Amino acid sequence: MKDYIFGYSFLNPCLKSPYFSLLHVLLIQIQLAFSSPDVLILPLRTQEIPSGSFPRSPNKLPFHHNVSLTVSLTVGTPPQNVSMVLDTGSELSWLHCNNTRYSYPNAFDPNLSSSYKPVTCSSPTCVNRTRDFTIPVSCDNNSLCHATLSYADASSSEGNLASDQFFIGSSEISGLVFGCMDSVFSSSSDEDGKNTGLMGMNRGSLSFVSQMGFPKFSYCISGADFSGLLLLGDADLPWLLPLNYTPLIQMTTPLPYFDRVAYTVQLEGIKVLDKLLPIPRSVFVPDHTGAGQTMVDSGTQFTFLLGPAYAALRTEFLNQTASILKVLEDQNFVFQGAMDLCYRVPQNQSRLPQLPAVSLVFRGAEMSVSGDRLLYRAPGEVRGIDSVYCFTFGNSDLLGVEAYVIGHHHQQNVWMEFDLERSRIGMAQVRCDLAGQRFGVGL
Repeated sequence: MKDYIFGYSFLNPCLKSPYFSLLHVLLIQIQLAFSSPDVLILPLRTQEIPSGSFPRSPNKLPFHHNVSLTVSLTVGTPPQNVSMVLDTGSELSWLHCNNTRYSYPNAFDPNLSSSYKPVTCSSPTCVNRTRDFTIPVSCDNNSLCHATLSYADASSSEGNLASDQFFIGSSEISGLVFGCMDSVFSSSSDEDGKNTGLMGMNRGSLSFVSQMGFPKFSYCISGADFSGLLLLGDADLPWLLPLNYTPLIQMTTPLPYFDRVAYTVQLEGIKVLDKLLPIPRSVFVPDHTGAGQTMVDSGTQFTFLLGPAYAALRTEFLNQTASILKVLEDQNFVFQGAMDLCYRVPQNQSRLPQLPAVSLVFRGAEMSVSGDRLLYRAPGEVRGIDSVYCFTFGNSDLLGVEAYVIGHHHQQNVWMEFDLERSRIGMAQVRCDLAGQRFGVGL
């Protein structure tokens, strides 16, 4: 699993297409008067930009994203504006840093910040808090802690660990550790400069949320207009439906294919309508190598299931939609390298037919995917007078990934709470656009 991406480049070169567009969600920062002064609310807004890739940290899926979440904030003294991809599947936050070889228009310049401090090799941060990095840190010629991030598509990012002041709204976080990356290599360097870096939000000790010390955080993504919000901290939300919680899986023993700092939950079954698929429970349990964990990841767009579970779901969805959808008979077309169930839908058809809901059954909670979230229009793909729509569940085996990954497309209109204190994730169906309005951040 350590060779699958999900920091931000999970891009297989053979999957790149000029037809893909990349939607970036801009998180406009504000701090609202709330029940607790330690709660930050960040509204979501969408912006469409040209197609391209953006390197992300390791341990991510090798496919091409269409949607990513971006947070805007300021860093340094005096503050510099930066834009960071929000990723709950990565640990180390990092920024493009200007140097003599490369210059990114939105890069962070450490030379202009009086509060910037490089991390030395002998520091406890470098020695003790980088143990979950896929590639061990090293020591450069200046005795500074050097980190290298590599990707499945041969992209890479490297630079030194450092600390500086980060500002979210009116809140200041002093001494936050991040990677100051002066070398970022990818096949789409023109697109790399559109954002400044990545904000890691997993359970690792150097993740952004861990360093900030928030007991929990939540987000809610609207399916209608891509608006929504991110909430950092613990807040009393009496209007929110009771959350159903599923425990996070802990693994103390290091295993080669188990990401110990990911948000791992136990998937127990899959339903199509009310029919529970005949999948043995053992299929959903990680084996002795750690392969087969189920990760909830805001950075991945779609959901990917291991072969036996995917095959059972594909077959049942095909059977239940045989009379209402026309299958795309093209064995050479696999959307994003892992989604091989696609349909032809007339371009003049304004709405999809009523589709059978798919439910992911977790221990103590359930996530229902219905309506338009089940099919995704493949950009630029046309067959005669038909558009191509693909099933939004993919096959992890086609990607060479030994894991189940629950993407944010299937988390739309679900309040997702990551409770770090109690080691659990809470879920509740909600209109995320209306939730934003309740906080006064409706777009």
